Amino acid sequence: MTTRRLSDRIEYSQPVLYSHFENRDAIIEAVALEGFSELSVAMHHGKIKARSPEAALRGTAKAYVEFAEANPALYDAMFTLATDLPFGRPEAPVQLHEAFDEIRKAVEPLAGSRDPDTLAEVVWSSMHGLASLARAGRLRPDFHEKRMAILVDLLTSGRR
Repeated sequence: MTTRRLSDRIEYSQPVLYSHFENRDAIIEAVALEGFSELSVAMHHGKIKARSPEAALRGTAKAYVEFAEANPALYDAMFTLATDLPFGRPEAPVQLHEAFDEIRKAVEPLAGSRDPDTLAEVVWSSMHGLASLARAGRLRPDFHEKRMAILVDLLTSGRR
């Protein structure tokens, strides 16, 4: 995404954008952080009515993939465009911690003897892979629900 397209889309001129942000990278990071806030809310709502840990994980995964599909430009700012955001580190912005925490909360009851943070990373990687492949038209569109069910089954079968 160019700053020209962004300024056209949000109806602000490029000089106005640059009066608030140092450069294009700062704009992308701000957009990405807003995206992580929105993704956190979506995942939270995806599992809030779940009656079992498996249903909570299924709701989280479904919300994640649906968010990616519904917000392609935002998802690209979060995951495809280069940023200096410190993922997976204590100094990461709160928005990154909150999004990861939603995933960790969904997997923690299912972790068994596995480390919940590592399991959350695997789940996040799986959801990101499914979302990215689906967005690129690399997966059969009619099998979305079956893929989600298999993912949850695979992730929950290792409890010990």
